[in-house]
Amino acid sequence: MTGRNQSTVTEFILLGLTGDATFRAVLFVTFLGIYIVTLMGNLSIILLIRVSSKLYTPMYFFLSHLAAVDIGYSSCVTPVMLGGFLADLYTVPLVSCIAQLCSVVTFGTTECFLLAAMAYDRYVAICSPLLYSVKMSNKVCILLVVISYIGGCMNSWIFTSCLLNVDFCGPNRINHFFCDFSPLLKLSCSDISVLKVIPSISSGSIIVVTLLVIVISYVSIVVKIMRMNSRDGKHKAFSTCTSHLTAVTLFYGTITFIYVMPKSIYSINQNKVASLFYTIMIPMLNPLIYSLRNKDVKEALRKVINRNRLS
Repeated sequence: MTGRNQSTVTEFILLGLTGDATFRAVLFVTFLGIYIVTLMGNLSIILLIRVSSKLYTPMYFFLSHLAAVDIGYSSCVTPVMLGGFLADLYTVPLVSCIAQLCSVVTFGTTECFLLAAMAYDRYVAICSPLLYSVKMSNKVCILLVVISYIGGCMNSWIFTSCLLNVDFCGPNRINHFFCDFSPLLKLSCSDISVLKVIPSISSGSIIVVTLLVIVISYVSIVVKIMRMNSRDGKHKAFSTCTSHLTAVTLFYGTITFIYVMPKSIYSINQNKVASLFYTIMIPMLNPLIYSLRNKDVKEALRKVINRNRLS
């Protein structure tokens, strides 16, 4: 997969979510609001973790990187979608289209690895509390984060390499609101029988491996909790996991639907809705999921607010 793309098509037209001008205006305002909330929510999480010494723990270290990834995830899709709402025909250069897909895959894959790292962190905290400081040292946490970003870049390289070996010489209208892999391949005039399988195998393998880490971690956690004699101890242990489990369920459910399940069992509109959820809605929901049910975050936020009032 080292050939050069000899495309005659130099730009694509994104058809977006709808062609109705009035509905596009409503959607523009709606998703602009969602994007602002996403940026504010995730930036607040990052800043709060940086300024609050109580949040200097591995769990919140991973959470700060998850928030940064969500900002990147949303930012490489939402502005393009908003631009599509403002134009009857929204064109994207081929290079920009490939760069957008590269960014989406990078951030999406990195999020998979970060969620797996957070599950392992919860496993160590509950099942091996006496060894927690050793097993989750600063070096280990940094290594897990670096592996997450490297995994994201490697999977993105596979997607990008496949596209660079495809010729686009026919229609240039993408029936989507961003440059996703499957809609792009449908416009190709090359033989894509192998190219459409390779990214699915790559993404599917990553999803299976990271999800396996999460499942094993939580099975061990449940077994450990059930052996606890204290009801308060059980409740506290469960409460530290509910936010992460909610985020995992939402994220893995949608990306499995998009990248693993056979494309013949769902329509293009269903693909758009699922893509809308995991690229735009989940990055907005994650800060709410991790803050509304988290006493440490609430307490840290309260202290920061009180400190600013006194100053």
